[in-house]
Amino acid sequence: MSEETVIEISNVWKIFGNNAEVALKAIREGGLTKAEVLSEYNAVVGVADVSLDVKRGEIFCIMGLSGSGKSTLVRHFNRLLEPTAGKIEIEGTDVMALGPKALQEFRNRKIGMVFQNFALMPHRSVLDNVAMPLEIRQVSKNERMRQAAAILDIVELGAWGAKFAHELSGGMQQRVGLARALAANPDVLLMDEPFSALDPLIRRQLQDEFIRLSQILKKTTVFITHDLDEAVRIGDRIAIMRDGKVVQIGTSEEIVMNPADDYVADFVAGISRLKVVRAHAVMQDMEAYKAKHGPLSADAPRVNEGETLSNLINLAIDNDSAILVEDAGRDVGVITRADLLNTVIEGTEVS
Repeated sequence: MSEETVIEISNVWKIFGNNAEVALKAIREGGLTKAEVLSEYNAVVGVADVSLDVKRGEIFCIMGLSGSGKSTLVRHFNRLLEPTAGKIEIEGTDVMALGPKALQEFRNRKIGMVFQNFALMPHRSVLDNVAMPLEIRQVSKNERMRQAAAILDIVELGAWGAKFAHELSGGMQQRVGLARALAANPDVLLMDEPFSALDPLIRRQLQDEFIRLSQILKKTTVFITHDLDEAVRIGDRIAIMRDGKVVQIGTSEEIVMNPADDYVADFVAGISRLKVVRAHAVMQDMEAYKAKHGPLSADAPRVNEGETLSNLINLAIDNDSAILVEDAGRDVGVITRADLLNTVIEGTEVS
């Protein structure tokens, strides 16, 4: 994944109400809480001083409970909501500086959106629904139908182009919604709880489908969810929000192993570490282990530092020796059965 920054959000605030500017000044000067702002200014803090960046090709998940501000935040990325304060840049474009016409063009060409509500046009065929963004761009009919058909093939709905929305299952309709967002070939995808209305089995199938498409198309994606399991499964990095603030940003492993506070710790308490935690987070220092226990046996099993905890446990069951961890052919650490047990039970590392 490239380290090039595509989206940069700096100190964004959104306060709803007629006294938003006055309330923001009071917050900055007096440190008012969300409840105090509501009581004193009849204003609601939706987003509170959020800064984050999203890299090219990254799936960046923003998650939190209902009312945490995640959907409000993502609607600032293409100015469906105007921030009270802050800066928003996408691919170097200052989104706040765009006039109405330039903003419309920016939304049309740069950003695709997928919502929980499929919002398919019932009087149009599946193919026509997918082609709509290209129609708005005034692409010729033959060309937009060709491109729409190609995207339908990618989401494995090529045979359904002539059908209407009511003839498709919920999961298929959501795939059409995703295809429509992809048809215009946007640089950025904004996905607001796209799978949350679906049955668990279909939801997991669509997660698999989305992961597959992401590997093929490599779109920079901001994915909103209230489900930590979904965020862990899909996201390269996760931002956890509470009361309009970002509490912690990190990989699923970083958040599970090192929660920033009790709120995050409660959030991740039910997440299995088996597929999340990797060898590099469990291992002891190589030289420190040798100094205490001596060299490992020549037949000690070896793993890459990215090996999952699940596979490490299986390896430890079959081998009495400690496990050597290597990176680029160099031995960098050691994992014992005690390390694995501590990680499973508490998420702690053994020094």
